[in-house]
Amino acid sequence: MPIIQASSAPTFDLPNATFTGLAAPSRGAKETCVWKTRVHPGAAPAPHSFDHEEVLVAIAGSAVAVLDGVEHPVTVGDAIIVPAGVEFGLGNPHDEPFEAVVALPVGALAFMNGKSLVPPPAQ
Repeated sequence: MPIIQASSAPTFDLPNATFTGLAAPSRGAKETCVWKTRVHPGAAPAPHSFDHEEVLVAIAGSAVAVLDGVEHPVTVGDAIIVPAGVEFGLGNPHDEPFEAVVALPVGALAFMNGKSLVPPPAQ
């Protein structure tokens, strides 16, 4: 069973969030990808969808999840289950970072801004 040390986990930065890759095919996972998402204070939601279900579990801070245009407050301990094909975004209108652990099946495709891709932390 591979162990992904936090000190060697890859990070991927976008303007409003940082992603830390944990389980993924490049790190030994065969079926499930897992990463940590840190949404920076003041970040607006970045709408996207996946062709598979995405599950997020809040581990720090508070955020606003937008599912199919409907806003939902999210805080520590909450789980967000995003069905395949549903547009989703996570914003952070607060002064503290928001963090969540995310799980997605290996090979799932993201759709954002008219493009499809396997997200970097899931590669």
